[in-house]
Amino acid sequence: MESEKIDLQIHHMDPSLYNSDLAPLPPDKRKWGWFEIFNVWSNDIQSLFGYTLAATLFISYGLNGWAVFAGIILAGIIVNVLVNLTGKPGVKYGIPYPVIARASMGVHGANFPALIRGIVAIFWYGVQTYFASTALALLFNALLGNPGGATFLGMTAVDWFSYAVVCVFQLALFLRGFDWITAFLNWAGPLVYLVMIALLGVIWYKAGGGLLNELGTIFDGKGEHPGGPVAAFVAVVGTMVAYFAAVVINYGDFSRFVKNESQMKWGNFLGLPVSLAFFSFLALFITAGTAVLFGEMITNPAEMVAKVDNLALTIIAALTFFAATVGINLVANFIPAAFGLANLAPAKISARTGGIITAAIAFFIGGLWVALISHIGIAGFVDTLGAVLAPLYGIVVADYYLVRKQKLNVQDLFSAEPGSTYYFDKGWNKRALFAFSVASLFSVASVWTPALAAWAGFAWLFGALLGAVLHLGLMRLRLRAPTPTPTTEAA
Repeated sequence: MESEKIDLQIHHMDPSLYNSDLAPLPPDKRKWGWFEIFNVWSNDIQSLFGYTLAATLFISYGLNGWAVFAGIILAGIIVNVLVNLTGKPGVKYGIPYPVIARASMGVHGANFPALIRGIVAIFWYGVQTYFASTALALLFNALLGNPGGATFLGMTAVDWFSYAVVCVFQLALFLRGFDWITAFLNWAGPLVYLVMIALLGVIWYKAGGGLLNELGTIFDGKGEHPGGPVAAFVAVVGTMVAYFAAVVINYGDFSRFVKNESQMKWGNFLGLPVSLAFFSFLALFITAGTAVLFGEMITNPAEMVAKVDNLALTIIAALTFFAATVGINLVANFIPAAFGLANLAPAKISARTGGIITAAIAFFIGGLWVALISHIGIAGFVDTLGAVLAPLYGIVVADYYLVRKQKLNVQDLFSAEPGSTYYFDKGWNKRALFAFSVASLFSVASVWTPALAAWAGFAWLFGALLGAVLHLGLMRLRLRAPTPTPTTEAA
């Protein structure tokens, strides 16, 4: 195996850059195969929001259903290519995303994007915690006969109890370690598919032949998108690409646990275009069935289950959607925030401590979501921070593949000694920061410029491409490109 040729034991540990969570993971401690990676993506797709998004794509753009399927699969293929690129250094060197970013941004410069990624992750962790609690609230209300009652900050006593349970459960799962998280993701992903198939069976049984007639209507397409079918197709692809954008950047946080690159690629392929297509297929059929049964297309699974009025199904579905939403929260938000915070001060903040900080701040974000935050437009602020990160993807990829030629000096990733490979100017690579700043202006414009709204998903990609081009050009202006020492990379 390639990683066996590389010395992954750090010999001179700078406390400002090193702790055991950020250190290279040796090959004998990497336990993930394709199934674990598949379930990372399955859990990312299967949240309450993910279902609503998939169902909405079929009914909101007026496209032929087959064209929507093609757009979703194309988006899955694009994301598959993107994560294979960012995942490779994680597999090879066993290091997480904040450490990978040091090679291009500088050993201290990487703190800036890591901090922004952490802020975005903490915000959405709080929001997704609230949405996961709505699945539990559905369960408790069904068991208690919908007691209702007075509200505090827009939530009833049942809502607050459900929210507290989710907060404690997620933090406890994280504190138990990655083996527990892996086990949770591995059973949650397949279980959601089993429940969705069961839900489809119940709805199809009740809807009868009317379901296929409704599907025919969806697959005909109504051509209602103002920009025409091409613009509608672009919007479908762009929306799905944007949905995965956050995980694409910090994918090294997960690929470092994989045994080899082949296992990662198989997991990415089965978990992205294949799983995404299957999930969208189920969402389409179930949503069509709700139109027959209830006279309207219901894209919210919680509302759908409540209308089916079957206590056993409600209990199973509520627990399953709770598990799915917790899964995406761990994958897309909790883990990136914990590692990002740990990278800021490794000597004082471990990933465990970073997780506790994340949970504490996010508790207030989720608790205030209904009454306050959802009404003040803060999502635009968070989307702006996310757009700022887009060029980082291009910079990291261009640096690793075109500047470093897929070779890193592992020892110097943890060294702040003047003259070390990634020290640059007092730990900051000004060329990368310039490329990052200029390209980020374009990405941020895609959030706030109405004319670019339809291209929002691709604007992220364009921002990444611009960051890559600028970084590559500026780095090639250097008189002497640093190369790894013979002791850290085999010839």
